[in-house]
Amino acid sequence: MFDYETLKLIWWLLVGVLLVGFAIMDGHDMGVGTLLPFVGKNDTERRVVINTVGPHWDGNQVWFITGGGAIFAAWPLVYATAFSGFYWAMLAVLWALFFRPVGFDYRSKIHNATWRNTWDWGLFIGGAVPPLIFGVAFGNLFQGVPFSFDDHLVSTYSGSFWALLNPFALLCGAVSTAMITFHGAIYLAHRTQGEIQWRALRAAGFFGGLLVLTFAAAGLWLWMSIPGYVIQSTVDGAALPDPLAKTVVREAGAWFANYRRYPATLALPLLGFAGVIAAQALARSGRTMAAFWASSLAIVGVIGTAGAALFPFIMPSSIDPDASLTVWDSVSSRLTLNIMLWATLIFMPIIIVYTSWAYRVMGGKVTAAYVRENSHSAY
Repeated sequence: MFDYETLKLIWWLLVGVLLVGFAIMDGHDMGVGTLLPFVGKNDTERRVVINTVGPHWDGNQVWFITGGGAIFAAWPLVYATAFSGFYWAMLAVLWALFFRPVGFDYRSKIHNATWRNTWDWGLFIGGAVPPLIFGVAFGNLFQGVPFSFDDHLVSTYSGSFWALLNPFALLCGAVSTAMITFHGAIYLAHRTQGEIQWRALRAAGFFGGLLVLTFAAAGLWLWMSIPGYVIQSTVDGAALPDPLAKTVVREAGAWFANYRRYPATLALPLLGFAGVIAAQALARSGRTMAAFWASSLAIVGVIGTAGAALFPFIMPSSIDPDASLTVWDSVSSRLTLNIMLWATLIFMPIIIVYTSWAYRVMGGKVTAAYVRENSHSAY
């Protein structure tokens, strides 16, 4: 259907779409979970908050599962290297996510304040920890990950979990956490009313401002202090993958080379900033659905900014730059990418249509009266 080089580019874009889809769809669930202990002041209010995402959270995790599966199938070397190097970080994400299904299902089964408060904080952990760790992981990608390959392409990781928690990576974690919590606050303002909506709008104001500040600070830090990676040898995009068959050097300001080479990509960081500002203005004016779409565009801008800066690198190596994994040399075979593309073209529209239908059918405001009238069936 497509030549090998084009397929590599298509799958770089598709993996980006899946990451953005995960951040938008499962992200607002996580953002609501992060805000749960703070915007709900009593048990009824917290049940209102939980039921804004209760019917959809498990379906939205399809984006997370599909994204992981796509990385495994399209970029097997990235999957193997990242999941070994970031092993404890990925386990921390999974441990945090364990709180979500049991928290949603068991939280209101027993009418006991201690029981319910415990699960409320469990849902907070399940919402706050994953975006923080994902942001930290992105921050480490920009600095380079300490891995190398032997002659048989077996990777060796020489870092540690604590080394991942460096200042720039933690700043990127703050960007990710602010982005997801802001998105959740906008969604919560759309699905609630009264005091809960007012608190959600206040949270959106705070985390929106935090997102703008941390996003700008991360960009400035990257520009001033963190050298990027540049491929100096000739790259044959249609060649069979071989991550050791290139020469890579580090240069100051290299992470901004794509923005100089392709000025249109500057629209991505501008979209990140403009989306936050527009979402806040629309939410304050009562146009919460439009605010949610603006917040979603902000997520596209923030993640797109990182992707455009890194391209064509996916996972740079700090100890052996020549071993850095790129779009061209970390992919599966042409046959695999073609089969996966057809499967994506068939099933992704089905997922989008089904999700849109579910949100339309189970939309509207969630109120305290609804929770009391459906005490035994609501979360």
